[in-house]
Amino acid sequence: MAQVAQQKPRSRGSEDPALGKVIAGRYRLEARIGEGGMGIVYRARHVLIDRVVAVKLIRPDLRGETHLRAWMLREARAANRVDHAHIIDIHDIGETDEGELYLVMEYLVGTPLSSELARGPLPLNRGVDILEQMGAALSRAHDLGVVHRDLKSDNILLTARGGRKDFVKILDFGLAALAHDPRLAPKGAVFGTPEYMSPEQARGEQAGPQSDLYALGVLFFEMLTGQLPFRASDRDTLLEMQRTAPPPRPSAVRKDVNPVGERIVMRLLEKDSRKRYRDGHHLLEELKALQRSLPSVSWDREGGDAPPPQAAPPPPPPPRAPSVTEWASRAGLFARMLTRAYPSGNAPAELSAALTSLWDAVAKANGLEGEVASHTRKLEALERRGRALRAEIGRKVEELAQEESRSLRDAAAYAEEEDIARRELTAAQHAAKDRVAVADQAERAGQGTRAVYEGAGAAVAMVEAKRQWLQTREARRAGREATARDLRRQIEELRAQLARYAEALEEDLSSGRERVAARSREGIKYEQAFFDACNALHEHLRAKPECRELLAELTAGADREQPRAEDVSRSMGARG
Repeated sequence: MAQVAQQKPRSRGSEDPALGKVIAGRYRLEARIGEGGMGIVYRARHVLIDRVVAVKLIRPDLRGETHLRAWMLREARAANRVDHAHIIDIHDIGETDEGELYLVMEYLVGTPLSSELARGPLPLNRGVDILEQMGAALSRAHDLGVVHRDLKSDNILLTARGGRKDFVKILDFGLAALAHDPRLAPKGAVFGTPEYMSPEQARGEQAGPQSDLYALGVLFFEMLTGQLPFRASDRDTLLEMQRTAPPPRPSAVRKDVNPVGERIVMRLLEKDSRKRYRDGHHLLEELKALQRSLPSVSWDREGGDAPPPQAAPPPPPPPRAPSVTEWASRAGLFARMLTRAYPSGNAPAELSAALTSLWDAVAKANGLEGEVASHTRKLEALERRGRALRAEIGRKVEELAQEESRSLRDAAAYAEEEDIARRELTAAQHAAKDRVAVADQAERAGQGTRAVYEGAGAAVAMVEAKRQWLQTREARRAGREATARDLRRQIEELRAQLARYAEALEEDLSSGRERVAARSREGIKYEQAFFDACNALHEHLRAKPECRELLAELTAGADREQPRAEDVSRSMGARG
């Protein structure tokens, strides 16, 4: 039983007053780790199990903003439905009894991409690897109808996982939209970060998957050159540049930029969204081809083949609060103090009652710990099944979407050939008409020759050949379009299946979480009773010289248990 035994955090000057607060009866806020456009993020711990999470609370000054609250609710639902390794996991979402909206996310430790870019450009191998992971996550999100809409270097966390460094996690789907709802924002409102905003967003239009691809272009430009493509001192100028200014070529900033990398950047930064990559799958094909062409060398900042710099040791894990066993140890210390202070057993009644209260709280908390652990295991098993099914459906959708992407690109290529064939047919028809007219005129004048008739016949034959070529292009385009439509139908069926399952799962999880929350609130009452009794005993016994040694032991243990916000240097949520 982890957090039941933790004392309220000690005041440290201007410390956030929310620290020590218990959210939804389950999550105690231990340290403030970041703030963003909509939320303040805290490191938190479940009050009855040793589970460390990040909790985002909507900013106090935004609690009355209905459309922002709706977007924050949508953040969890959107990210959860995607369920991709490179998108942060959302464990829980809801409102407190006081009407505060909260999100409970996985607790991550890593380095924001913005911090790496502040040091300068990245080696090409490293930049392409990071971009490929982002592209894979966004492709899955787009396949499931989710658009991030605020991608930036602050929202990309580089973590270490399974021995792999630079494992990407995309944060803050706070502006993600499963479907556009005009009630959520004023018409023409511009949301996002200007430096990464697509031209259509800068015009106040609805963001779509192509907007995320544009932001990837800005990020890739930044990774290749160490600077943003568009920079200005004020927001309006920057938005105008995004709308109308042609993007600079990366090679104009750094002469040694890889030409294939530059081509990818320039296509992503096209002002006309139709000229960008058709979708994330199209981009991933280009990135993987570039990766295969690059030498397999360890990257470093200079781009050579020297070994990578020694990785910094990971920060220490968040401190664990005392368990129920440690509660019992503390109660035992107080029992020994009473025995020393009153060896004849004549302790004041209120102190005996306080000691009894301590042992009673320990016994009840111990039983409660087992009960909550059982409920939690069931919830975690349900969550695992949910994640597995979401991942399975997501992979199926991704496979179908890849095929759809190729089919639509093939159809587009056939459509271009069809346009050429149609123009050639029209030209051939005009030429045949002229040749036939010449032959007819020669025939009437009695001047027809074999060459004239053969020329007219060849022109007519060319018309038929061009017509057949056009029909072939039309048939192939129609066939690829029909294939794409069938794939889209299958994708939509899977998405509907995922939505139905997600709703049913959320009902089951909500019921289970409420049971855990109810028991957790009981645990908080036991905690309060325990520490009230501790304080009463401490207040009376601290003046007893015979208890000094045991009091020192008690104080040393409490200091070891007290979590400190500075124990974690860089954490998920600093982007809020």
